Amino acid sequence: MRRLGILALFLVLILVGVQPASAACGRITIAEMTWGSAAIAAHVQKFILNKGYGCKAELVPGDTVPTVTSMSEKGEPDIAPEIWINSARAVIERAVRDGRLKITSDILPEGGQEGWWIPDYVAKAHPELTTLQAVMKRPDLFPDKEEPGKGRFYTCPAGWGCQIANANLFKAYGLKEAGFTAFDPGSGEGLAAAIAKAYERRQPIFTYYWAPTAVLGKYPLVRLDGMKHDPATWKCIIDPGCADPKPNMYPAAEVLSVVTTRFAKAAPEALGFVAKFSWPINVVNALLAWKDETRANAAETATHFLKNFQPVWKAWVPAQISTKVKAALPR
Repeated sequence: MRRLGILALFLVLILVGVQPASAACGRITIAEMTWGSAAIAAHVQKFILNKGYGCKAELVPGDTVPTVTSMSEKGEPDIAPEIWINSARAVIERAVRDGRLKITSDILPEGGQEGWWIPDYVAKAHPELTTLQAVMKRPDLFPDKEEPGKGRFYTCPAGWGCQIANANLFKAYGLKEAGFTAFDPGSGEGLAAAIAKAYERRQPIFTYYWAPTAVLGKYPLVRLDGMKHDPATWKCIIDPGCADPKPNMYPAAEVLSVVTTRFAKAAPEALGFVAKFSWPINVVNALLAWKDETRANAAETATHFLKNFQPVWKAWVPAQISTKVKAALPR
């Protein structure tokens, strides 16, 4: 009997010892931000953590500065999957130095992208149009119907920060002298509609836009080269009173995943997954386009991703975890 008791105790200890990290994962809070790509990322993380690692992950509402401040000061939420660091750089860097937060990955390794673009079909028809300078020589390809003989550049709506930057860049590169006008589309919806209309009619359009977005997922645009970011003169570019703007371009935005150090220490295996969570911007564009076209919510879009982009997410987790996640997906 004594031997049986020792054997039973030994078996219990073995079972305890081989319990997956999911047993220690416990409750995890994930910030669901107010914009599409970050909300989808939050739902993807929730599903994988719950179904793959056995966590009790839940989503909490979030936005960049309030979320980062709360994580730093209160230790909640545990994870912010997508933080555009330029909006909260000082808070994050101080919290990392103090050991309260940990940056885990570049969720968008290419960074958030802003720039000046033309449609892919225009680029294919006119392969010489790879740079802004080449486009400036062809205002006739992008006619402004309200100002015959001029080319049209679609800028940001008034009131947007990029409207100021575009106005200064327009001046710095001499687009007016090259025969172009800067056209205000009136709203973000107006700008998206102008791009959609051009695509439906296979017409040229020369425009500002940014990624990741549903628009670039549905309507592939080619970003123009010939424009480089210069940190030394950028401050003037974003100043509405800039008297002598110099040629420049939008910097790539760092987009990072951030976690609390408490979570990092308490759930190292789950942390390993979060640290590998990184996806190409073209994948995010495609997800946002699918979400927009199907009128899906973020949770439904996350399921669509897990079903249809398995090579992407399987690289984030061990084989036994991916098996669990795949088995948990709705049929």
